[in-house]
Amino acid sequence: MRLEPKPAPSLGATLLYPVLAVVVTLGITALLVLAAGASPYSVMHLVWKGAAGSQFALLETLTRATPLIFTGLAVAVAFRAKLWNIGAEAQLYAGGVVTVVLGTGALPLPAFLLIPLIMVVAMAAGALLLLGPALLKTRFGVDEVVTTLLLNFIVLLFVSMLLEGPLKDPMGLGWPQSSRVIAEAQLPRIIQGKRLHYGFVIALVAALALWFVMKKTALGYEMRAVGHNAQAAAFAGIPVNAVLMKTALLSGGLAALAGFCEVSGLKGNLTLDLSPGYGYTGIVVAMLAMLNPIGVVASAIFVAGIFVGADAMSRSAGVPSYIADVMVATALLTMVVAILFTRFRLRWK
Repeated sequence: MRLEPKPAPSLGATLLYPVLAVVVTLGITALLVLAAGASPYSVMHLVWKGAAGSQFALLETLTRATPLIFTGLAVAVAFRAKLWNIGAEAQLYAGGVVTVVLGTGALPLPAFLLIPLIMVVAMAAGALLLLGPALLKTRFGVDEVVTTLLLNFIVLLFVSMLLEGPLKDPMGLGWPQSSRVIAEAQLPRIIQGKRLHYGFVIALVAALALWFVMKKTALGYEMRAVGHNAQAAAFAGIPVNAVLMKTALLSGGLAALAGFCEVSGLKGNLTLDLSPGYGYTGIVVAMLAMLNPIGVVASAIFVAGIFVGADAMSRSAGVPSYIADVMVATALLTMVVAILFTRFRLRWK
């Protein structure tokens, strides 16, 4: 048995295999729910109801999806150029740190100036954080998977030090948290009294902008060329190292926007639990979307809906909410297999 590349995958196969991946995921989840002693139909209904069964549920899903869109876009653009950014978690926290430093009254500016300024500086912090591993990769051939992954732990320890030291809230009763950002540095809510904020709108704009860059610009073409075959791209005159550096800057900046939006739009301050793993989940989001920026939005909402719905389902059905992690992990594995069979066919010797 061997894998043989398909000359040109058909549109039918491109659409069919991902659908089959979702069906297989639901089937495996149903078996696990049965093993837990519950009805698969009831559990799936409760998940759907908890994720989109009311205005409150839908808004919570979109709120949870906002950072996932940013981290998914960061991973998608990096993976497209074969730059394996596993450090979106660190870049997210870098954006959060900058937001707190600049947003707690250090700059007496009106909101229409302060918020864009914080966004730009936060993106710069995330971009510079990924620039180091990119330089090590292009200059010395150091595996960026290792460097970006280890940076996650380094940055978390650094944030912990800041929250116990310079950034610690003097009014926080000893809790390791920063002071709250001022009102001028906070993103307004889309609907008053609800948690959904304008970070979601920024995420949608970022997805459209990245799609345009990837599909309609020379840089996007160079990223795709380097991702397909770096040696062939270099032979064609594309500056591979420069493209990887630009990709790193863009990817790190997008991930940092997730931290900015979580602090400025939702939490209001910085804590060590700012992210429950959004950087890592962004890898799942990007892979489910097949690295398509527009698909990342749908994928992020899907994954967020599973997590939000599973929380609600767990309280009603008594099934552990960890079923959401199983569903997301299974969806990733089945989607990887779907992508494989979209591009290759099995040949029996």
